Amino acid sequence: MGILATIVVGLIAGVLASLIMKARGGLIIDLILGVVGGFIGGWLSGLLLGRNMMTGINLTSILVALVGAIIVLVVYRLIFRSR
Repeated sequence: MGILATIVVGLIAGVLASLIMKARGGLIIDLILGVVGGFIGGWLSGLLLGRNMMTGINLTSILVALVGAIIVLVVYRLIFRSR
């Protein structure tokens, strides 16, 4: 999938992940973590399933990016909660 589509899907996933996880990091942080989560989700799906499930702007890609964004959000909370 193209970088632009990954970014768009990541932005959507970031907002959804912040709603699910009840994050209070702010919109910009949520969007950044969502984009990073989109790349992480695509990488993990390729690693675990043998193919990248990020195939465009569709429901499957949003779900994969959402899983990646939740993982990134959990790691973010672990890092910044301990400080």
